[in-house]
Amino acid sequence: MAVNGSGTLPTSGHVSVVVIGYNDAPHIGDAVRSALAQGPAVAEVLVVDDASTDRTAAVLERMRAGEPRLRVIRRTVNSGGCGTPRNQGLAAATAPYVMFLDSDDLLPHGAVTTLLEAALRHDVPVAAGLCVRRELPRRHDTPWQPALYRRPAVHARPEEHAALLRDTLCVNKLYARAFLTAHGVLFPEGAFRYEDFVFGARLLAAAPRIATVPATVYIWHVRRDAARPSLSLDRNAVANWEARLRAHRHSLDALRAADNPVLTHAAKVKFLDHDLRMYVRELPGHGPAHRRAWWAVTRDALTAFDEADLRAARAPARWIARVVLASPAPRDLDRLAQLAARPARLLPPYASAADGPVWASDLPQVALDGLTGPSAKPARRLPVTVDATLRTGRRSPRAVLTLRVHELYGRLAAARPHTVDVELRLRGPGTAVTLSAPLERDGPAWTAAVPLDLGGLAAHGRRAAGRAPQAWDVRVGLRFARDGTLRTAVRAHGGPLRRTALPSARFGLLLAQPCATGSSSLAIRLAPGPRCALGVLLRRLGRLRRHVTRRRGRGRHRAAR
Repeated sequence: MAVNGSGTLPTSGHVSVVVIGYNDAPHIGDAVRSALAQGPAVAEVLVVDDASTDRTAAVLERMRAGEPRLRVIRRTVNSGGCGTPRNQGLAAATAPYVMFLDSDDLLPHGAVTTLLEAALRHDVPVAAGLCVRRELPRRHDTPWQPALYRRPAVHARPEEHAALLRDTLCVNKLYARAFLTAHGVLFPEGAFRYEDFVFGARLLAAAPRIATVPATVYIWHVRRDAARPSLSLDRNAVANWEARLRAHRHSLDALRAADNPVLTHAAKVKFLDHDLRMYVRELPGHGPAHRRAWWAVTRDALTAFDEADLRAARAPARWIARVVLASPAPRDLDRLAQLAARPARLLPPYASAADGPVWASDLPQVALDGLTGPSAKPARRLPVTVDATLRTGRRSPRAVLTLRVHELYGRLAAARPHTVDVELRLRGPGTAVTLSAPLERDGPAWTAAVPLDLGGLAAHGRRAAGRAPQAWDVRVGLRFARDGTLRTAVRAHGGPLRRTALPSARFGLLLAQPCATGSSSLAIRLAPGPRCALGVLLRRLGRLRRHVTRRRGRGRHRAAR
């Protein structure tokens, strides 16, 4: 691609941004403005309103009056999904390149130009960058698949870098419209969930050259308290998992049709390592009927995986898959959920058969390969379980963190653990406090007692995060005489996790509560000062009130039926 006289690439008017929305009047204006603010590279912003019944149409009409680059397509019948409006926007686009934006997300400054310059410089039909998941309202950012975007790269064929399959998003990429048209790359139509999985597989099946850039090009907003949760968060019904399985099957069909066994295999491994583990983590929180239905459809789906697929997945995923395949009914759900956590934890009991470690004495066919023997992983990579209990006093903000490290088939004894480093990391700012203590042998385990000054910890957090309530995640590093250091999260243990009001010389009052995350890892919540503590209690009362209101609403609905 030739450059102009100033040495820069000509980028003006090259990109159509397709925004899709349905009943999202509070957010769609911000999304559209973020697209228009990308500058002259954006030739047009096409908004496809999927038959909204709220104020979305009025918001867009006001914006269109003052912006000639804004075009609005209003559907008269809701499509039931995201694929149809995206396809409609793609068909209406006029610029050589296209990007997709959801109505409740944002494009950060310079995103379009960054991707467009990469596409033009390397003459590729696809350019991709980093997406950041932003938890609202806390504004906690988590990069999505960051390993793919640590440095600039150009991939001649997708199968030469099969990890590209792990980024299933369609919104953090720029596409040459002519390439999509020539290869018939479209989204599934209608009420099809996880449509971007299929679009991404169809795209990779067309074998485009892909440039990746180490820049954030998309802000994915995650609103867990929204009245209408997003598809990725609405996993309460088995139908959500069935929709994911359907999208996975369609993705495999696209890759097989392209005669691409490398990417087909990689897609199966990604499913085991990511999708299966994510849903297994949540399985203990569902009722018996959900568990039985989930187990049945998952067993059926896993019959399409051969031993090579299982062995290529990480140990926790392949062990989980083998348990599901071996058992006709749900079992060991808490153990499976802990194994599916990140990092993985293998809980006792630890059974063995003639050939080595197995899942359970009544499932000797489920081998826990990689724990012992010639192919064993080093001790620093084992799924070790560390139980943690936080004990607080009543008269001061002093506490003791008690740790218990479980032996794992003799591997820890051989590595000789001697010290534990406890890292307490504040969510948001990311500041950390590290403490160390010796490990003492206690029968088949090792224990340590680590004194904590919760008042000092809260003061440290206030310097980093101001007067907001604090959440500290607890992780440990187990130092071995042999084989380095194992780093993992700790499991919340020791009965009810109660909130305690402690007197504090620094703050007058310190509200402290050990809590368990979604994967049962220990975290410590602190609210320093009476005003901060009162805010926590009021928010707690508000959540309880909303929960009771929802339950009453469901009860009235059942009575009406």
